[in-house]
Amino acid sequence: MPDRARVEAFIARVVSGAHAEAIEEFYHEDATMQENLGVPRGPRAKLIEGERAMLARHKSVVTHPVDAFFIEGDRVVIQWRFDFERMDGSIMHIDELALQTWDGDRIRSERFYYDPAQMKA
Repeated sequence: MPDRARVEAFIARVVSGAHAEAIEEFYHEDATMQENLGVPRGPRAKLIEGERAMLARHKSVVTHPVDAFFIEGDRVVIQWRFDFERMDGSIMHIDELALQTWDGDRIRSERFYYDPAQMKA
């Protein structure tokens, strides 16, 4: 079960823009991620590779400070807001909830909930 300070450290790392580094530092080696109802993907090395590839497809990614997160035992829910600047200069705004299952002080699994229509805007 993570303590509040550990979750806050994870959030701060992501907000700082260190997305791939946060995966390396805060996820178990066999961790998985899942987009909405998609197939879970992992392990951590693949998650890091995927995160770096996603970042490379954009001019920039801004992660806004988190307004809300909740901890209940080994479950954490974080409300994320991102602005992705595409290569053509357009901005994609994503608002999502991440449901994480922690094992000790690292994330074992994470599932993102968001409206895919946000990606078309």
